[in-house]
Amino acid sequence: MLSKKQARNFFLGGTLVTFLVFIGLTIFSLSSANDQTNEENLTAEVVRGKELWEKNNCMGCHSLLGEGAYYAPELTKVLDRRGAGYVKAALMSPVPWQPSGRKMVAYNMSDQEANDMVAFFEWIGEIDLNGFERIVSPLAKRKAANN
Repeated sequence: MLSKKQARNFFLGGTLVTFLVFIGLTIFSLSSANDQTNEENLTAEVVRGKELWEKNNCMGCHSLLGEGAYYAPELTKVLDRRGAGYVKAALMSPVPWQPSGRKMVAYNMSDQEANDMVAFFEWIGEIDLNGFERIVSPLAKRKAANN
């Protein structure tokens, strides 16, 4: 059993060690060597694509990097799954269409706007996801195995 003085010293020592580990990990996480974005690849097209993403409230139905709604597919690696031609066709469609039974809004984008969105998806798709792009859901694994 610890005396009051020993318990206090144990508590203060543990708190100090934990605080120092926290500060060290924070500095390590924020260092430029650990930058996992691809900020150096930002272009005017990517910025315009992001602006279109926000202007059209795409996040109201889709998710990107796990953030957003789950009504429609996750779009972080959409170009790997579907290809640029498919994405452009969906964005430039003059009529609503129903992939997988869910109605997609007809954005009727111009060729330039669709190219900007594709550039944005290319840029997003290059972000290091620390292995989280792997399929982990049992239902998703089963569906991927059947395709």
